[in-house]
Amino acid sequence: MKSSHFENLRRFYDVFSAEDRVLVVINADPDAIASAMAVKRLLWRKTASVTLSNINAIQRPDNLAMIHLLNAKLVHTDDINGNAFSRFVMVDSQPSHSRGFSKFPQFHVIIDHHPLTDVTAPFLDIRPHYGATASMLTEYLRAARIKPSSKLATALYLAIKTDTRNFERATSIEDIRAFQFLFKHANMNLTRKIEQSELTPEFLKYFRHALENYRIRASRLYVHLGSVSNPDICVIIADFFMRVHSISWSVLSGIYEDQLVIIFRNDGLRKNAGNLATRAFSAYGSAGGHKSMARAEILLTRIEEKIGLLSDRQITRWIINQIERKSRNG
Repeated sequence: MKSSHFENLRRFYDVFSAEDRVLVVINADPDAIASAMAVKRLLWRKTASVTLSNINAIQRPDNLAMIHLLNAKLVHTDDINGNAFSRFVMVDSQPSHSRGFSKFPQFHVIIDHHPLTDVTAPFLDIRPHYGATASMLTEYLRAARIKPSSKLATALYLAIKTDTRNFERATSIEDIRAFQFLFKHANMNLTRKIEQSELTPEFLKYFRHALENYRIRASRLYVHLGSVSNPDICVIIADFFMRVHSISWSVLSGIYEDQLVIIFRNDGLRKNAGNLATRAFSAYGSAGGHKSMARAEILLTRIEEKIGLLSDRQITRWIINQIERKSRNG
């Protein structure tokens, strides 16, 4: 282990005392869930308590299977009284990534692998060259000489697989080392069971809509799904369309509650989804991500101010125009 890993661990532990009640806040996906579980293990017997809390509704079958099978106990932030906690931790996100984090005005620890935004915290560890936050937390565990349980190792192993797309995305040697370490401790039967739990019958209607209504512009495929019961379906279908020959971009959008959610995927060849999402939509809401995957979330009222009535056709046209215009300008 590098000396910097031990120094990071020391600085991390310096934030906490034995009396602290710690809340770990995440936008739950495999990387965030696994990283939160690792923080809880790191703080075991070092603080009074650790609670894991998600800002989003968890409905994807694979995420639900992960939580159930790996015993990741999560409490939604709607059911959390922030005054009951003395320390707040964020992993795999930064405060500007979602307005759901605004309920908590201060975070004492932020550990993330996404590009750095305008954020400060007493302990800040941001490493955009890593493929997964789980790789970073694996280093913390190893520096603390903690052998992860089978369930924790499985969670971290799955997180790295998911966020690196089985190492198809740009990754670091640190991701590979973490993956190799976790492979020895993870449960492959649990891994397969979780990975195979991706779809529900309810999702099929969205696939039908997407297949009947997609539009292609110069190797970019666009679909607007209208209202969705779960924004994760946009992610699943965006990934699905990237398997189509000659498609180098898929842009899936849907309306969830009072927001338009836009998901970007590309083949990673001389493209940057995060930059394009930021250029096209940051003026209206939160937007950003990595080279091959990105996300934007925009309040419907902001779009209504721009284009008036919000029919599915108008929203589709607005998204395409924003992306095509910023692509030319970029």
